[in-house]
Amino acid sequence: MKKEPVIGITSSFVRQTLNTEGVYVHRDYHRAILTAGGIPIILPPAPLHVIPSYLEMCDGFILSGGEDIDPMHYGQSPHDKLGPVFPERDEFELRLTASILEQKKPLLAICRGLQLINVSLGGTLWQDLPSQANSSILHSQSSQRSVPTHQVTLVGHSRLAKIIQETTVNVNSLHHQGIETLGKGLTAVGHSPDDLIEAVEMEGDVFVVGVQWHPESMVPESIEMCRLFSHFIHSVPVF
Repeated sequence: MKKEPVIGITSSFVRQTLNTEGVYVHRDYHRAILTAGGIPIILPPAPLHVIPSYLEMCDGFILSGGEDIDPMHYGQSPHDKLGPVFPERDEFELRLTASILEQKKPLLAICRGLQLINVSLGGTLWQDLPSQANSSILHSQSSQRSVPTHQVTLVGHSRLAKIIQETTVNVNSLHHQGIETLGKGLTAVGHSPDDLIEAVEMEGDVFVVGVQWHPESMVPESIEMCRLFSHFIHSVPVF
């Protein structure tokens, strides 16, 4: 009997008060995975020797959103609009990403996750889109996170366009950083109207897709985002 695929979701730490700390990831991630038929597991940032155990335990992975990535990882000095960074998470997720790609495990990279996979492959980021890229689009929306606020155009022959069965899609937007130069091995397959890279993928049989928006928060209302999660879950081999 085929088991449901186990999906590891990266996370961050949050401190609400001096005596209240926790591992945090938005609940929409695990809800979207459950809706698509997977089993979600939250992966706290951990010492690097834990990574092989995470890889053995999980059939596929989601790199989740969160803090800015320290620009030291792509050879830049901090911009004055750089947000909070979490060095332990950066180090852990960069090594985890390299291991996922090496072991050819399915990977869905979301928001910070898209930026992280780009940095892990030698790419760079805009540290602050409003002040550096002079964009006419508000990429950090103030409306509810499930509400789409701008359009993304997809390359027609891309894996992502075939999955969601559209070449244009309305997306939400909750970020102030973005891809500047593309990492080695990635193909840009989606752009917003201001020409920011909004989606990437890698060639090959293994599912490796990154999106700048938050598809998990558009499930189940958006049929396109439901298709994305469903395809991701069904692409995950289980044993």
